[in-house]
Amino acid sequence: MMEAAHKTLTPTGRHLRLDTFVRLRWLALTGQSAAVVGAQFGLGLNLPFGWCFLVIATSCWLNLALRIRFPASYRLSDDSAALLLAFDIVQLAGLLFLTGGLQNPFSLLFLAPVLISATALPPERTLALGLLAVGLATLLALVHRPLPWFADGRIELPFLYVSGVWTAILLGTAFTGVYAWRVAEETRQLARALAATELVLAREQHLSQLDGLAAAAAHELGTPLGTIMLVAKELDRQLGPTASPAIAEDLSLLRDQVDRCRGILSKLTSMGEENEEGETFLQTVTFGHLVEELVAPQRALGVAVEVVRQGDGPEPVCRRNPGVMFGLANILDNAVDFAESRVVLEAGWDAERVTLTVRDDGPGFPSEVLLRAGEPYVTTRNRDRSQNPDEVGGGLGLGLFIAKTLIERSGAQLLLSNITEVGQHGALVRVTWARHFFEREVIVPHRVAHNSLRPLTERDAAPI
Repeated sequence: MMEAAHKTLTPTGRHLRLDTFVRLRWLALTGQSAAVVGAQFGLGLNLPFGWCFLVIATSCWLNLALRIRFPASYRLSDDSAALLLAFDIVQLAGLLFLTGGLQNPFSLLFLAPVLISATALPPERTLALGLLAVGLATLLALVHRPLPWFADGRIELPFLYVSGVWTAILLGTAFTGVYAWRVAEETRQLARALAATELVLAREQHLSQLDGLAAAAAHELGTPLGTIMLVAKELDRQLGPTASPAIAEDLSLLRDQVDRCRGILSKLTSMGEENEEGETFLQTVTFGHLVEELVAPQRALGVAVEVVRQGDGPEPVCRRNPGVMFGLANILDNAVDFAESRVVLEAGWDAERVTLTVRDDGPGFPSEVLLRAGEPYVTTRNRDRSQNPDEVGGGLGLGLFIAKTLIERSGAQLLLSNITEVGQHGALVRVTWARHFFEREVIVPHRVAHNSLRPLTERDAAPI
């Protein structure tokens, strides 16, 4: 599901909208027109005025044609956007050819189309546009009309200066293109990763809402069960001693099963309510039970999972949070996948902190993962290792990012490292909560007498 969402959202998210493209071009054409008019009439420079406006008018006609032919919401394909940006580069080169080539200070505008391409198009198209811009700049350094100057003189800048401008365009195109592409790509990756996280949270939220559905179902089933019980009692009263042993047994069994159903429905309707001990059914869990719930699905996978629990004082109690459970399960899944034979979960606590450490005896984290831990699209798996297409972010490097995001939202700190002890190897992940944060909004029963905190209500937010 996540893989499909990634494939459908990513391409359209980076395509340029035609309306944005046309507006940017109108802005550029306005600037070009103002520069030509100002130089001709304001400064009195001798420009090929008619030819310059013919070149500008070509872009105006293209803009009008695009506006008439396509709706404003139309998104350009990568090839179409690259062709339009290439046209802009050629149009700018035509204006510069008429006004002095690279001696014209506006020649640095060659960088603008390359910058737009770097932020919105794939790298290969940006490279092609950059080569086109540098190629035309090289041609303009050699072939161009004289730089327009005042009527009483003529200026010719040294070729060394022109070479410097050409070098500036070359370096500026390379640096600006790479820098803008890198920043835009990281933004796109982060947006896709956050979208994946939101889908995961939505799925887990649906699971956490099952208690409400169960309570609603129990409420609806209460009336027909009451009717069944009433009919069973009436039959037992009417038949009385005249009923055969088989019928009497069936009536007794019917009453027993109705009582059993009522007991089950009573539990379902109390899923969001506190019991006599101040705990909430299926919502409050001890630290040890949380660890066992994480480990239980891994018991039959062929890798020994050992649980070590050690702490000072009473065992911590927390509110169940599907997001945190998903994040911790993801970390444990990775440890089991990469372990050679053994994974150890160390659950520890004291008066100040609650700690969960996951160790495995696998190859450990690669250096690039440790350097960029928690960033989206940093993966410890090869692409061909992702065999499960339904796995959230499988093979894309989203798993660790999502797990880190979900866990840190609960107030925890997550540390990734490799085991450095003599004779041992593997990866180590340590999750640490401040104990008061881990247990916030949860009243441990044996502390009630010494604590003035109010009990939880169903509407309180769950911290973990």
